[in-house]
Amino acid sequence: MKVTRETVTGWLQAAPLTVVLLGFLVAPIITIVIVSFWQATEFSIIPAFSLENYEFLFGSPVTYKVFAATFKYAFLTWAMTLAIGFTVAYYLAFHIRSQTMQIALFLLCTIPFWTSNIIRMISWIPFLGRNGIANQTLISWGVIDQPLEWLLYSDFSVILAFVHLYTLFMVVPIFNTMMRIDRNLLEAARDNGASGFQTLVHVIIPLTKPGIMIGTIFVLTLVMGDFITVRFMSGSQRANVGRLISNDIALLQYPSAAATAVVLLCTVLIVIGILLRFVNIRKEL
Repeated sequence: MKVTRETVTGWLQAAPLTVVLLGFLVAPIITIVIVSFWQATEFSIIPAFSLENYEFLFGSPVTYKVFAATFKYAFLTWAMTLAIGFTVAYYLAFHIRSQTMQIALFLLCTIPFWTSNIIRMISWIPFLGRNGIANQTLISWGVIDQPLEWLLYSDFSVILAFVHLYTLFMVVPIFNTMMRIDRNLLEAARDNGASGFQTLVHVIIPLTKPGIMIGTIFVLTLVMGDFITVRFMSGSQRANVGRLISNDIALLQYPSAAATAVVLLCTVLIVIGILLRFVNIRKEL
């Protein structure tokens, strides 16, 4: 095959990014996979091939409970962020006529994300606590007689924090996709007698599927790998796969943590693969 100057130039242009991907993405993943097959004692790590980490992982009922909790957090967070994100994106795209106002409101949505995730997460603790603002307000209004214990350090507080942290990752791709929808299609639907709901179901939602899928991938991958939120918002009373890995690392059980990380990575890739079966993002964007 004849190598042209354009081909060489193309490879040279792609070389820096290729080196970065190999060094900071591929190499660490390969290292984690290798370490996951090593043995470990309380005092040392033995670089010898063994399946004991995976045997222990799949043989423990705790693993299945933790993965079930992880999927529960991911699904509930996805459902809520999708409902909120789609509503916000729909309002910005179709009910705000001025582009300047659209940009201003969109930037307003991003302001909370200019601060640290941990700060935004911890800010819920004094609000949801036993003597927090929420309980005191409900008691003063006569809605409840005593503080609600489940507002904080529960699944509710964990999911609330997840929704707060990751809703923007659903708003942005959906809003971007909605802004690309040809408004003539909406006019054509109305001219043919379609109601607002029919236009939403048969025109807007199908054309917004790429944005929904991108947002779904963002939210699911972020939630399934997050362990700080679960730790703080549950008061260390709940666990997900991320916390399982974190605990192993704290105990210096790196091979066990690597094995769990590999299983989590494979699980996330399978979920993403299933999602991409429904929408060809590259083609539709």
